[in-house]
Amino acid sequence: MEIAQLGEFGLIDRLTKDVTPKNESTLKGVGDDCAVLHYPDREVLVTTDMLMEGVHFDLTYIDLKHLGYKSAMVNISDIFAMNGTPRQLTVSLALSKRFTVEDIETFYQGLRLACEKWGVDIVGGDTTSSYTGMAISITCIGEARREDIVYRNGARNTDLICVSGDLGAAYMGLQLLEREKSVYYGQYNDLKKKIAEAKAAGDEGRLKSLNEQLSALNDFQPEFAGKEYLIQRQMQTEARGDIIEKLRLAGIRPTAMMDISDGLSSELMHICKQSHCGCRIFEKNIPIDYQTAVMAEEMEMNVTTCALNGGEDYELLFTVPIGDLEKVQEIEDVHLIGHITEEKFGHILVTRDDQEFELKAQGWNPLSDA
Repeated sequence: MEIAQLGEFGLIDRLTKDVTPKNESTLKGVGDDCAVLHYPDREVLVTTDMLMEGVHFDLTYIDLKHLGYKSAMVNISDIFAMNGTPRQLTVSLALSKRFTVEDIETFYQGLRLACEKWGVDIVGGDTTSSYTGMAISITCIGEARREDIVYRNGARNTDLICVSGDLGAAYMGLQLLEREKSVYYGQYNDLKKKIAEAKAAGDEGRLKSLNEQLSALNDFQPEFAGKEYLIQRQMQTEARGDIIEKLRLAGIRPTAMMDISDGLSSELMHICKQSHCGCRIFEKNIPIDYQTAVMAEEMEMNVTTCALNGGEDYELLFTVPIGDLEKVQEIEDVHLIGHITEEKFGHILVTRDDQEFELKAQGWNPLSDA
């Protein structure tokens, strides 16, 4: 069904007809000019992200359900990165005519799966037309007690630097997807060229064979065997609310925290800049999955560089007082990678062979092509 058949309000009704608010702070969700929220004795946290087709996602290799899931998770992750609890979400879409109602329903399936996982209410948004594909703008609203909120500027000398999960896998998943896309289009363009040549030469026999090869290319199977984790990390982003809960249960309040969207080096430099401090991290302590290491070797890339600068891991980077060492060491899937220093000592990476290099913020720059 074409979206124009339903119109804006018909589409919204269809997508949200069974959306029922679950949070007490949601007084009114979808259906009025504004959502109505109530937060007694709490601070309100608000974050927003815009995702553009061709810049942040490629529909050649991510399906709309995964895209919806990821779009919600990257915003939910920002609320957790402030040590808050996500509560509500709004979603706005700009769509070209190539998208059907069923396509957007699929997108919403993924979106709602992410929201249901963390108890987040969808409370509104907007839809409009686009001449250039798909654009997604999502705002997530959360809450936290004032004394619980963690900013980027709280790191202090001798604090421990920790990360959750492993790093670099999402970036290597992207490299794998881009490689297989290149292989497919390389074969496709080669066949189209040969078909044009066969037509010009009037070679009907060769033309038939080439068209059969082109048709068979529809069944192209990318080579992902043994690298499924990398694909999952790129396409199915997970916000680390589980780590926030473990920290709370352990009685640990991070001194500074953010999620890793643009790469470990960039995010660590943000914390150091805003906290007016230096840092010292150790290459041997950076958590890297086996599949990430294998893929980096296969593509002749430095795996540590991938982990430092890759981005899209959406793991948590945080600092804790040195007195919490034993507590943090007991938390599963949290890794101690270094410590905070005085600002004058700079931002240092200590390699496996004990050489020291100045860290540089070389993560993804969303405005690099602007």
